[in-house]
Amino acid sequence: MSTKKVTKAVFPVAGMGTRFLPATKSVPKEILSLVDRPLIQYAIDEARAAGIEEFIFVTSRGKSALEDYFDVSPTLEASLKASGKDELLQILGTTNMDDGRIAYVRQHRALGLGHAVWCARRLIGDEPFAVMLPDDVIAADKPCLQQMVEAYEETGGNVVAAMEVPTERTKSYGILDVAEDMGDMVRVKAMVEKPKSNPPSNLAVIGRYILTPEVLNTLDRQETGAGGEIQLTDAIAREIETSNNVYGFRFKGQRYDCGSKAGFLQATVAFGLARDDLRDEFSHFLTDVVAAQKLAQ
Repeated sequence: MSTKKVTKAVFPVAGMGTRFLPATKSVPKEILSLVDRPLIQYAIDEARAAGIEEFIFVTSRGKSALEDYFDVSPTLEASLKASGKDELLQILGTTNMDDGRIAYVRQHRALGLGHAVWCARRLIGDEPFAVMLPDDVIAADKPCLQQMVEAYEETGGNVVAAMEVPTERTKSYGILDVAEDMGDMVRVKAMVEKPKSNPPSNLAVIGRYILTPEVLNTLDRQETGAGGEIQLTDAIAREIETSNNVYGFRFKGQRYDCGSKAGFLQATVAFGLARDDLRDEFSHFLTDVVAAQKLAQ
């Protein structure tokens, strides 16, 4: 199947991050550090590995630190170079974005994820595009979006990342109603947003999407759904009805919900233990903490 290459990604980062107050009073949630990289850097690195060339950030008031993060820092770079800190200089270089590769659009009103994506419509144009939610950090041998792009090249259409969750947790996710199970890929016949009972499956949608530009046509209607917001899942569901071209992709990897405090802490432990330079000291500390808790009980 011949499909148009996915080279654009939208990063909805306009949220206020209230679950992390007071830290997010002055620091955007996406800049919070997971070990030694901010959440947004993990998303950017994943996008680059998937061949993304244009990065579109949907922001809001108070996100200037996020924009500054991807700008060059001549003074810092000169200081590192003068000090012979070449390794740090190289790491710093990964945070810079080439001229014209990054763009920012404002979402002035918090009207939902679908509305945030719609705000980027003029920059997306008539091309397939990815949507990445930085809150979802995924540890994988092959980056999740790269896996999805490879799957998309086989199927075309719309591809959403999906993972199996316990039945009692389905009420917290958008859940796929599966028409055909093909292993890693499933053909979707419906999507149910946070079902209160009787979920159609335990396949939950998480924050990675590859979408056709037709989704934007539905978002143009500005129709509200759950919570009175413009839902991206509703626009994708419309594609099922009109084109029958929506697929769920069971990615290989571990997803961490860094939009919650518990998930952020879990990711910190997992990513810290995965680092060769931190593993021994950190694992010894964790062992001591667990032993001390057992003694105290």
